[in-house]
Amino acid sequence: MSEKFSIKLTSNLDDFENVQKFVVEKLSDCSCSQKILMQIEIMIEEIFVNISKYGYAPDEGEITVQCGIEKTAVEITFTDFGKKFNPLAKDDADTTLSAEERPVGGLGIFMTKKFADNLDYKYEDGKNILTIRKNFG
Repeated sequence: MSEKFSIKLTSNLDDFENVQKFVVEKLSDCSCSQKILMQIEIMIEEIFVNISKYGYAPDEGEITVQCGIEKTAVEITFTDFGKKFNPLAKDDADTTLSAEERPVGGLGIFMTKKFADNLDYKYEDGKNILTIRKNFG
């Protein structure tokens, strides 16, 4: 990654707007299409909301979002001290079922897996660290 930027926030859902602005601003000079930018926004929303709703619930905690930008890709890393949880180990949502038949949850992680070019999760020093890589081309 040639440039890296980071922001620290609380897991309060009101802070999502700040994460979105931060990432979109950092990507404003990149050569990514509107479609890819929309996919990135969906992924960061899903991950931030999951950490906020489940990682720290019912309390709040700190989330660090790091954005690393190359000419052809972006890596966005979420780090939190919430409950240990590897979203990549969760079974994918069964999209063959209707919305009424499908159990609640898992669709955001499913979409993130589909949109990302690479996902990496690790748990170290009491921190969940999830990295999303999205290529621009």
